[in-house]
Amino acid sequence: MTAAPPAPFHVEDPDIPARLRRPRKRTRAIKGTRPGWFVYGSLAIVLVASLFPYYWSFLIGSGDASTIRDPDMSWIPGGNFVSNALSVINDPAVNFWRALWNSVFSSALIAASVVFFSTLAGWAFAKLRFRGSGWMLIFVVATMAIPTQLGVVPLYILFSEIGWTGQIGAIIVPALVTAFGVFWMTQFLRQTVPDELIEAARVDGASSFRTFLTVGVPAARPAAAMLGLFTFVTAWNNFFWPFIVLDRQDPTLPVALSLLQSNYFVDYSIVLAGVLLSTIPLLVLFVFTGKQLVSGIMAGAVKG
Repeated sequence: MTAAPPAPFHVEDPDIPARLRRPRKRTRAIKGTRPGWFVYGSLAIVLVASLFPYYWSFLIGSGDASTIRDPDMSWIPGGNFVSNALSVINDPAVNFWRALWNSVFSSALIAASVVFFSTLAGWAFAKLRFRGSGWMLIFVVATMAIPTQLGVVPLYILFSEIGWTGQIGAIIVPALVTAFGVFWMTQFLRQTVPDELIEAARVDGASSFRTFLTVGVPAARPAAAMLGLFTFVTAWNNFFWPFIVLDRQDPTLPVALSLLQSNYFVDYSIVLAGVLLSTIPLLVLFVFTGKQLVSGIMAGAVKG
């Protein structure tokens, strides 16, 4: 016969030591999971350093022409920001609304095109087996080492011959796809989508493009959202190529704002007020898409 298990003891039994009768205090499961003062202090420093340029721009933009030259300048913003912003908007040399539309249209179209073509190419390099795929991907990545300035002259000659200089299409077509976007989507899809899922789709009779739409596109949403947002910001802030190929009567917003400082005397209150106006659409974009972007990235990380 096997021995019977010992009967459970009662807490009120006087023969049990006191250390066993006292309930244990709950402790954290993982030590150090709660960030300390060093982490919060570092984040506060980064936050202040990130917001200071905006505050400085608003401080100068809310003053007048003599504000930046005043050695006893007050750190409290003035009351001229609205008037300075209206001066930028109503300046006939700037053509603000036309420049704003050109920036919104070109940046949105470039971002959508880069996401679409980069996702297609990334899916092909990551999940399709064809001869020379590795060398082709290396060649695409190697093009990132070529400076943009080296291609300006032949690119300008090309668009001049086809009659596209001065048109908004001249800044859209060269940026329809990027090497970084292809590399980004290739690495993400290679690590996220298992080969077994693709084989199951093929067994069910799905074509290659149908497999891409039903398997690849849902898996690529977090990376595509990040790529689209960064591409939109990059295209929005692009100044070098639009400054060369576009006319001053039909510019993008960064080119239009450069016209504010083309005189011998530069009114920095007007210039910085225009700079803040150009950042408002980007701030609105981050406010409305930031939460969805973070949630999409976290969902992709959990699924991966």
